[in-house]
Amino acid sequence: MVFSKKRRLAYLASTALMVMSLATACADKKGGAAGALQVSGSTTVAPVAADAAQALKADGLDITVATQGGSAGGISQLASGQISIAMSSKPLADENKAAHPDTDFRPVQIGADAVGVIVTQQVADGGVKDLTAAQVRGLFEGKITNWSEVGGPDLEVFVYDKEPGRGTREVLDKYLYGEEKPPPPPESGNFAIVGGNLETRNKLKSTPGAVAPLSTSFIEGHDDLQAVTLGGIAPTPENIASGTYPMSRPLYFLTDGEPEGKAKKFIDYVLSAKGQALMTKHGYLTLEQIGK
Repeated sequence: MVFSKKRRLAYLASTALMVMSLATACADKKGGAAGALQVSGSTTVAPVAADAAQALKADGLDITVATQGGSAGGISQLASGQISIAMSSKPLADENKAAHPDTDFRPVQIGADAVGVIVTQQVADGGVKDLTAAQVRGLFEGKITNWSEVGGPDLEVFVYDKEPGRGTREVLDKYLYGEEKPPPPPESGNFAIVGGNLETRNKLKSTPGAVAPLSTSFIEGHDDLQAVTLGGIAPTPENIASGTYPMSRPLYFLTDGEPEGKAKKFIDYVLSAKGQALMTKHGYLTLEQIGK
C-alpha cells in the first residue's frame, strides 16, 4: 500500500495515539500516573477511603471513591479492570479467585470491624439486650415474628437483611450457618433486602420493630439504635481484637498485582499513622490494636 506524505504522518500519529491510550489504560489499572485513581466496593471501608482521598488532594492526587455493589461489586470491578483498588469488608474467597483466574488479587488488611445485630431503642428498652445464635436465626428466617417471643415488647419484627455478596451479610451467614448454605429469604411482608450501611441505618431508624446486620461503627452517636450482645459477648474493641466477639471481621484494600503509582501512595497513606487514625475516627480498630 502506498501512502502520501500527509496520510503517512496521519497514520503514524494515530498509531502513536493508540499505543499511548493502551499504555494509559494499563497504567490506570495498576494505579499509575494517568487519570483519577478509581476506588470502589465496601460501604464499610468507604468512609476511611474517602477521608484519605481528601487528605491526599493536597498532594495533587485525584481519587474517586464509590460503593457500587459493596465488597462483591468492588472485587468484580477490580477483576474487570474498571478500578485500581477494591474495598472489601470480607476476606477474598476461593470462589472469587476461581471466578477471576486472570486477576492477581493482592489483599492488604487496613484494620478490623464488627458486625452487630442492631435493633431499635424501643426493642432494646423493651427487654431485648442479648440474643443467642438460634434466636438470631429465628428472626432472620422469619420464624420469630414478634419481639415478645424473645423477651421483648409486643411489637412485630421487621428484618432488613443485606444483599448477597455484601461483606456484612457474609459475616452474619457464617455466624449463623458456618460453612452450610443459608436458606432462602422468608416469604414475608416483614422482610426486605437493603444495600449499603447508610441505607440500612436509615431503614432501622424508620421502623420501630426493625433488626438488621450493620457495622457497629455506623451506630456510634445514634442513641436510637443498639447492638445486642451475642451469647453475652459485646462488640467491644477488646472482644473484636481477640476474636471473642463472633462477628468480627478484617477490612481490606485489594489490587490486581502489586500496587504502583497512585494506588501504592494511597494504600501506604492508609497504613501510615495518619491513615490509621482515620480507622479510629470511624470506629474501626487499627492494625496495632489487633496486633498486626
